Amino acid sequence: MKNKANKILLIGYRATGKTAVGRELARMLGCPFRDLDQLIEQEAGKSIAKIVEEKGWNGFREMERDLLEKMAESPKKFVLACGGGSVLHKDQMELFSKKAAIVWLKAPLEVMLKRLLSDVNTPRSRPSLTDKDAKEEIEQVYSERKPLYERFAHIIVDTEDKSPFQIAQEISEALKYGW
Repeated sequence: MKNKANKILLIGYRATGKTAVGRELARMLGCPFRDLDQLIEQEAGKSIAKIVEEKGWNGFREMERDLLEKMAESPKKFVLACGGGSVLHKDQMELFSKKAAIVWLKAPLEVMLKRLLSDVNTPRSRPSLTDKDAKEEIEQVYSERKPLYERFAHIIVDTEDKSPFQIAQEISEALKYGW
């Protein structure tokens, strides 16, 4: 499949580098960068943790779905770092898969856990998805989402031991030569 995309979506579980890589990739491609979680926070005027506290995960997912739908219809070019659960919105992801390059950023479970636990923003931006400890949560939720990441990804990039610049270069090369 030749590169037909004017949009690039970065999908993957929490702490795989979507935001850092997205910024770098957008800079390389000369287009705007968008972070879906940040857009949701701006629209709501509150943190993801506060949204989840007030509306639950279902309320957050509705906001996420609506914003994904608007962005899928946008004629503008951009790089979008999606939230880890964006793939749960199968209709919107199907829509994007026809008009965007979808890149799955992945890392081993232990790497994601280490990154999550060392990120000071995790409590505000990544509230718990389950009542389990971080390791059990990653194992459970990732195993549920992995088939969706696989289903929607045009390009798969392992982010372990690579800088955002190296990952963005890898994606840029894949986009140049078709995917």
